[in-house]
Amino acid sequence: MFEAVFFDFGGVILSSPFDAFARYEERNNLAVGTLRTINSRNPNSNAWARLERGQLSVDQFVTEFESEARELGYLVDGAQVLACLSGEIRPAMVEAVRRCQERIGTALLTNNFVATNPHWSSGGSFAALLPLFDVVIESSTAGCRKPEPRFYELALERMQVAPERVIFLDDLGINLKPARQLGMTTLKVEDPSVALQELETLLGFSLGES
Repeated sequence: MFEAVFFDFGGVILSSPFDAFARYEERNNLAVGTLRTINSRNPNSNAWARLERGQLSVDQFVTEFESEARELGYLVDGAQVLACLSGEIRPAMVEAVRRCQERIGTALLTNNFVATNPHWSSGGSFAALLPLFDVVIESSTAGCRKPEPRFYELALERMQVAPERVIFLDDLGINLKPARQLGMTTLKVEDPSVALQELETLLGFSLGES
């Protein structure tokens, strides 16, 4: 039935950045959820959105993000916030991608920014994962981002697959909704082990070490 699985990166293949955000907030005596509150204001046009579309440099982002935070009464260090995006690779999820690629198509759908690109293509810590994906869609080069419908359409076009034949994993419901509206089967990754069990059930083959 299914011909491809699309994977988010941060929060699926990589540990969730929201855990790192929470640690940053605790270290800096900020209320829980402060960073998400800043990012929820004008979510389609704020500094974070424009960074992920490749419309701002990192330095420009830092200036604008800190300004947006000040408007809401918060003092934050934009560079330190970006550093929270570095996380730990989840080996079980990587193995699942490997198993999927042996049988069907795999794609990586990630909202990222230009400064992270060397990690993907120049021997950085995540570069070894790229061959596991038949298609890679990065917001910083695509010029659009999740949850914009065009982002998912690009992945479908490049994979040459119908949405009804795709399973998409993401840790954010807001990113899953457009995929579901297009016809994809979606899985929200809260507990990675539970998500992998659900994915195994949908696919009908093992995703772990035998």
